[in-house]
Amino acid sequence: MKYLALGAATFLIAQTAPPSAAYAETPELTVYTYDSFVAEWGPGPQIEAAFEETCGCDLKFVGMGDGAALLARLKLEGARSEADVVLGLDTSLIAAAKDTGLFTETQVSADYALPIEWTDSTFAPYDWGYFAFVHNTDLTPPATFKALAASDLKIVIQDPRSSTPGLGLLMWVKDAYGDEAESIWAGLADNIVTVTKGWSEAYGLFLEGEADMVLSYTTSPAYHIIAEEDDSKAAAVFDEGHYMQIEVAGRLAGSDQPELAADFLNFMVSDAAQSILPTTNWMYPAVMPSGGLPEGFEALVKPEKARLVDSALVPAIRDEALEEWLAALSR
Repeated sequence: MKYLALGAATFLIAQTAPPSAAYAETPELTVYTYDSFVAEWGPGPQIEAAFEETCGCDLKFVGMGDGAALLARLKLEGARSEADVVLGLDTSLIAAAKDTGLFTETQVSADYALPIEWTDSTFAPYDWGYFAFVHNTDLTPPATFKALAASDLKIVIQDPRSSTPGLGLLMWVKDAYGDEAESIWAGLADNIVTVTKGWSEAYGLFLEGEADMVLSYTTSPAYHIIAEEDDSKAAAVFDEGHYMQIEVAGRLAGSDQPELAADFLNFMVSDAAQSILPTTNWMYPAVMPSGGLPEGFEALVKPEKARLVDSALVPAIRDEALEEWLAALSR
């Protein structure tokens, strides 16, 4: 909390003013999110400054690793959680998040620019993208998972138990190959240099030259193009299509700032926030900003086929896919 400083003048006022005036508090909104969102180069600092200009509040972001780790932390804390809002889950985690019973309806209405119709009333999308393997442009990438498995290319991926990209890859392979998924993972096992807890660690290893390709997004090269004026990174296009990620935010039923939490969710789909996200979170905005997409996004590859498993079906598919993944990588 931010408290009014007590100086001599304030002390005198306190003698005659009601306690609520003497000890006025700035309301605080606590938002749990993933680490890269709150990094100095992420959207967190700009989102915080922009929202605080309008809310008369103190917005406090708390980084919790990656998206799946975020949900695990929330489950551990339960109703005792200090979070008012959770930002950074995705469609693969929506069903599990609802099962906690900790969330309430969003009260958000927006003109979404998503590839699918959004009907969920508990979570509000704020950005989206396609998972892809990013590589240097001097490499000729494979065009299928089978071709990747047959190659000697080294890749870095994220753990599906702690990372939303890792879970997205698990669902991507399972959705594309069904009963063949375990054999695909068996083939890929030799290509995997390491499995990291989150996206930041994996992408850092790729940039350090520890792998030929890294699991990331089709939008990741936009960072290098726009922020670094470097067009040496590209996303490989796979014939199986690409799995979609829609990132969402939701408010907790136990929040002691329910109106402020609702205001924040509506702010996240406003033009002010949506115009920040493309060049800080490096994803497509959920609502098209008035200025459109930044220059550089037109150079990104666009998958011809999008894959997305219905969020209600994910838990059962995830359990089977995770067992296959663990079995293949432990051999």
